[in-house]
Amino acid sequence: MKATQNLPILLSTPSISAPPENEGGLELGRVVAALRRQVWLIAGVTTVMIGAAVLKIITATPIYRSGFEILTEPVTVETEVLSSLPGTLSSRQDQALTTTTLDETKIRVLRSPDILEPVIQQLKSDYPDISYERLVRDLTIQVDAKNILQVSYSSPDKELVQTVLDLLSNTYLTYSLEDRRQDIRQGIDFVDSQLPALKSQVAQWQRQLQEFRQQYNLIDPESQASLLSDQMGSLRRDLIETQTQLRETRLTYQQLQTALSQPSLEQAGSSPLVDSPRYQKLLDQLLEIDSQLAQDSILYLERSPELNVLLQQRQNLLPLLQQEGFRVAQQVASQIQELQDREQSLSASIGSTNQQIKQLSAVMRQYTDIQRELEIATDNLTQFLAKREGLRIDAAQRQLPWRLLTAPNEPYPSAASTKRTLALGAILGLLLGTGAALAIDRLSSVLHTSKEVKDSAKLPILGIIPTNKSLNELDQWLSSNAALGSLNGSGSIDSVQFHRLMADPFLEAFRLLCVNVRLLSPDRPIRSLTVSSPVPANGKTTVAFYLAQVAAAMGQRVLLVDGDLRRPSLHHRLNLSNSRGLTDLIAHSLEYEQAIQQTPWESNLYILPAGSIPPEPTRILSSESMRQIIEKNRTAFDLVIYDAPPLLGFADTYLLSEHTDGILLVARLGQLKRSLLEKALEDLRISSIPVLGLVVNDSAEKMGTAYTYYRY
Repeated sequence: MKATQNLPILLSTPSISAPPENEGGLELGRVVAALRRQVWLIAGVTTVMIGAAVLKIITATPIYRSGFEILTEPVTVETEVLSSLPGTLSSRQDQALTTTTLDETKIRVLRSPDILEPVIQQLKSDYPDISYERLVRDLTIQVDAKNILQVSYSSPDKELVQTVLDLLSNTYLTYSLEDRRQDIRQGIDFVDSQLPALKSQVAQWQRQLQEFRQQYNLIDPESQASLLSDQMGSLRRDLIETQTQLRETRLTYQQLQTALSQPSLEQAGSSPLVDSPRYQKLLDQLLEIDSQLAQDSILYLERSPELNVLLQQRQNLLPLLQQEGFRVAQQVASQIQELQDREQSLSASIGSTNQQIKQLSAVMRQYTDIQRELEIATDNLTQFLAKREGLRIDAAQRQLPWRLLTAPNEPYPSAASTKRTLALGAILGLLLGTGAALAIDRLSSVLHTSKEVKDSAKLPILGIIPTNKSLNELDQWLSSNAALGSLNGSGSIDSVQFHRLMADPFLEAFRLLCVNVRLLSPDRPIRSLTVSSPVPANGKTTVAFYLAQVAAAMGQRVLLVDGDLRRPSLHHRLNLSNSRGLTDLIAHSLEYEQAIQQTPWESNLYILPAGSIPPEPTRILSSESMRQIIEKNRTAFDLVIYDAPPLLGFADTYLLSEHTDGILLVARLGQLKRSLLEKALEDLRISSIPVLGLVVNDSAEKMGTAYTYYRY
């Protein structure tokens, strides 16, 4: 059995997906890689800075330094006494003592010419060259702790240091008292300027309140409003009670009318007329006569005198009974009229009271506004008067607000030590060297990592090809007939070495690239593609060859075409003859089957060399014969890969890619510049050539442990 029959099985190892990106570690890795590339520059800059530090140590002159400390917020006896008085500055400062700190503004005031000019005038007699700029340059003021001011001065003149610090300590202590007094004087002047206006406002609002009370005859609007509210409640209760009585009386009247219209005595007796004594008395007499008639009708004849008498009595009582009913009805109607008159009177009273309440509400709003303005003006006036008295008490203080904690010491030499200067020189050298290295690496715009390629191109990376130092050995082995005898013992490479070469991460990367190209369009498989790069020496031919080799090993019938008619190189790599190729096929001097060569190590891999170099490659690639050959290749093979010239500077690749499914762009790390990649992508966008993705070549990045999983 031939060794070539085992290649597809060995090359069809399952692809390993790329590890997820680690965003935080990736940026740090880019910086470390840049520093590693510029290590000699960093070392040189660090050496120069250390030398400068040594020179400074040798030539340095001693600088004398000394200082003093001032407590800016002490609690003095006067402060303790005044802090108990409201309205004084001391009381407010005592409340804010735990939060008041020195700020940058106060330090700038202490360094200002207004404060330091008197000190300079006193120094002029002994030090004529002293100036404000020189004094401020060597003067350091900082806050050591809360409310503790540290003042230091340095100079080559030891006596000048001592004199300046003595004068500054007295000047700052005096400034603290003057600053307090100045603040107090400004506060008193401000209060005095505001008092006349405040008094005028109080008097004005008092007059308005007096006139308002006289106009509306008001003493206390709130009490009057309460009385009106109580009155309104009483009237509404009376109105509800009257309306209830009116409804009941009307119902009684209706019942009376109904009862009086009934001829039956029993219905009349069951009506509200039962409450009338006279009506009930007449009704009782009528019932008694009816009872007598009932008894006598048994004993006497119908026309007997006795029955006639009783009947006559009954007829006499009926008009009286009816008249009594009408009298009771008139009495109820009179009650209804009285209740209606009372209801109208209560409604009118309620309306009048409502009008009074509305008027009183408007008056109360005006009254409340005037009263509020008067209270505000009075409070302001009271506060300003209290503040003026407190400020006058503050102005009587004589004790210094600030206190000298540490007096100026004898000046001491402060030249930096050798170790400290060397350490600073080394640190500064490392920082400058690192900055220069990163700047140079940034300005060079060379792409060094796959993430930089992806960020620059904004396209997917279909494959990352690792660096392979034994690439020539692998090329020679694959392109020679040694593979045919590797398994049967006749070749120079044994089976162990054969398996090791087949499991190499370099070939695994191409297997992953092949799978990614397949998965780009599962529904419409890619049948032809162009492999190119922005500039030469990016490894496009290597990528095209090994991609074709892996695809053929996975069972596809693959044709690899050398489309670089300017510098064909595919036949050199595969040790094939270039006497017959693409140009000869286009010139119709050769048959299609004669131009294509099958590789001896892989039955599914076919090669179409470039052939003789034409004088005008663009004319050949743009011809109709070339288009027909591309279509014939697509029909005859599962996958056609064209090794095209570089993109920049030539139109060959654009003409070739126009009839393929897309272009696969190869970018070599450490060599390709970002600007060239962006220019190539811009040209592809203008020409509307579809870009399938990127292949990052010659990558030294760690690909994880996936490629070593099947090794033993």
